[in-house]
Amino acid sequence: MATRRKNAGSLTYSYLGPAGTFTEAALAQVPQAVGAVWHPVSNVGEAIADVVAGRSNAAMIAIENSIDGGVTAAQDALANTPHLRIIGEYLVPVAFDVVAAPGTKLSDITVVTAHPVAYAQCRPWLEKKLPKHAHLPATSNVASVVDALAAPHGTAAIAPAGIKKHYEVDVLAANVGANAHAVTRFVLVSSTRELPRPTGYDKTSIIVELPEDRAGALLEMLEQFATRGVNLSLIQSRPIGDSMGRYRFVIDADGHVRDERMSDALLGLRRFSPRVTFLGSYPRADRAPVTHADQYSDKKFRDARAWLDDILGA
Repeated sequence: MATRRKNAGSLTYSYLGPAGTFTEAALAQVPQAVGAVWHPVSNVGEAIADVVAGRSNAAMIAIENSIDGGVTAAQDALANTPHLRIIGEYLVPVAFDVVAAPGTKLSDITVVTAHPVAYAQCRPWLEKKLPKHAHLPATSNVASVVDALAAPHGTAAIAPAGIKKHYEVDVLAANVGANAHAVTRFVLVSSTRELPRPTGYDKTSIIVELPEDRAGALLEMLEQFATRGVNLSLIQSRPIGDSMGRYRFVIDADGHVRDERMSDALLGLRRFSPRVTFLGSYPRADRAPVTHADQYSDKKFRDARAWLDDILGA
């Protein structure tokens, strides 16, 4: 059920629910979401379908985790759904607790329900403290709590820290994740064509298919960035699915499409690849400034173009 936050508003945002998920925490960072309708969904595909169908103005989805890397379901959904844009990026620290119905003891636990990503991050602790437990997958970190409360005695859930604000549970163990510095990166996805203005700390996301499976093709793709001084903060391969050995690459590059070096790199990619999907240019969540050598500045690109125009008599 959709819920309205604080004040009446005309915008609707879809997010992986129910209330209490890390995705909801990411959506809470969006100023425009205050006063809007927040619509919880069961999976990434449903969230994106809401945007495509016009039921939601935007959807918040997890795209990358600092421990497990890219969220492949989100990457594949963006690759296969045209006309979507990433308009914002948000970081949420990830901490997990083991919770169960009131009165349950840790020694009672035989089954742990958890989202697969959360389970992977907590597995070292679980194997040490509950070596004989069985894992029951859940659709979200909060759905695991709902599942555990509906299950027979002896079932626990891996849940976001602070879940007691939303559900009546006992915390059997706190901070059970393998990495205390784990962070999940979320992106806000919309169908808008409007580009945020460059800030100096931007990121551009694209998906590129190689033209053919041959020696040197990947290097040629990477050279489009390297020769223009564009740093890549993420590159991950995903199977296209039409035949064995065919891959697309999900790429995050430092800079904005309105930067001369980035726009020139994208032109090079478009000449090289049969399909380049532009997912958006947007401010980095960490606000880290993008740096580059002087020869890759906008001025150097404009000067070079003016030099050529003079030769051509333009």
